[in-house]
Amino acid sequence: MKGLLLRWLILSCAIMVAAYFFTGIQVKDFGTAIFAALVLGILNAFFRPILLILTLPINILTLGLFTFVINALLLMMTSGLIGGLVVTSFWSALLASLIISVVSWLLSSFINGRGRVQSLDIELNKRRGDRWE
Repeated sequence: MKGLLLRWLILSCAIMVAAYFFTGIQVKDFGTAIFAALVLGILNAFFRPILLILTLPINILTLGLFTFVINALLLMMTSGLIGGLVVTSFWSALLASLIISVVSWLLSSFINGRGRVQSLDIELNKRRGDRWE
């Protein structure tokens, strides 16, 4: 449960980052971003799998890039449901969905299933002179 709440907070922060970088996305306040993240998560849970299956041929042809179009459509649907979130155009939604996906992926990559922050430990061994493996 802790991991779910942490990912919800990360999605809220990603929405705020997208609103900061693009003028086509406007968020009233952080509370609106939290509510928008909740609605976007619900829409992603119910509609995204159906849309991915229906658009599978075009998604294969575009090597998965059409997924960003689906994310943009879901973001526009979220803005239609949330009063404090305004998405002015499809292109703004597309760029914002790209930013939201990247920020969410980066921040979520440090969180394990139990909601704890994890780090990546790399061990290097020195072999034969100056060569590291």
